[in-house]
Amino acid sequence: MDFDFSWLLLGLPLAFVLGWLASRFDLRQLRIENRQAPKAYFRGLNFLLNEQQDQAIDAFIEAVQNDPDTQELHFALGNLFRRRGEYQRAVRVHEHLLGRGDLSRADRDRAQHALAQDFLRAGLLDRAEAALQKLEGTRYENEARLALLAIYERSREWAQAAAVAQKLDETEQASYGVRRAHHLCEQSAEQAAAGDLNAAAQLLEQAVALAPQAPRPAIDTATLQLRNGDSAKAFETLAALSENAPLALPLYAAMLQQASVASQRAGEALILLQRRYAESPSIDVLEAIMALGGAPVLPEDTTSSAPAAPEPRDGYIAHLAHQPSLVAASRWLASEPFTHEQFHPQVQRALDQATRPLLRYRCAACGFEAHQHFWHCPGCQAWDSYPPRRVEEL
Repeated sequence: MDFDFSWLLLGLPLAFVLGWLASRFDLRQLRIENRQAPKAYFRGLNFLLNEQQDQAIDAFIEAVQNDPDTQELHFALGNLFRRRGEYQRAVRVHEHLLGRGDLSRADRDRAQHALAQDFLRAGLLDRAEAALQKLEGTRYENEARLALLAIYERSREWAQAAAVAQKLDETEQASYGVRRAHHLCEQSAEQAAAGDLNAAAQLLEQAVALAPQAPRPAIDTATLQLRNGDSAKAFETLAALSENAPLALPLYAAMLQQASVASQRAGEALILLQRRYAESPSIDVLEAIMALGGAPVLPEDTTSSAPAAPEPRDGYIAHLAHQPSLVAASRWLASEPFTHEQFHPQVQRALDQATRPLLRYRCAACGFEAHQHFWHCPGCQAWDSYPPRRVEEL
């Protein structure tokens, strides 16, 4: 059968026309989609500016569906999910970004950082730790280290916290010497609790070397020295600390008094405590002075000598003459004879109940109150945020 070339001549123009129509249809469809994507994007932005987050999320989802290659829309959508507390959806968005092979290195690091923030906000600390560690060597490195440090401190993994704080210290962007000393003190406390006092002492030596002016390493060192029965060294440690950190004396005044009695240096301790009390009166320092058989020396009378053996209530009265204190008044009344003795216990219980909140320590960062002094606030995780004075004396 002979092939008829006339059909070929007729088919070429037809194929050309069909191809042209198909290309025009594709171009028009592409233009429609490109118009829809910006409209959805700007609509979502408008909703976001008007704080209509639900409508903004719907608009951004529509924009992402129309243009799935747009990274910025994915980042905006993931951030919106995180702000709304929809962490699982935020994780899916950022993991989808990380799974793309065409993502640039900068956008990949950004997505990894966003994913770590999702895990942090969701409280998934193990997954957050793994995500943050992958940011080492990126532009988010310093921020990731700070987040890792907070994770390790919250979970009381002090060795890891110390390692991260050392890296941060080496950047010289800020000083982490005191914070690293706290980490060493925490590790020392763990070693002491386990019975390894030598390891505990070595860690405290490192802490003192890192932060010689900080009160905690010296206080913990004196505590360990007293535990080892070396009261003379404990007294010397605390006496030196009273020169370096006199404002923290209320925290270790009782320990200083105990060490001085055990090492037969009560006279030296009494002079030291009276001098510091005259500079800055405190109920804790006052009671350490009274335990040594002395009396407080008031600020306006720093050269006068105290009574040799005052009654317990005399010290509280002297304190009240200088500084109003419900705690001092309550403790003075506890030893004062009443006309109606049968009512004394009831009155004393009422006063003790009223003064109990005044004996707490209060975090200066978040206001968390506790009956004991904390170096690391259990509420806001801040370091050294508790003043050494009790609530009544602030």
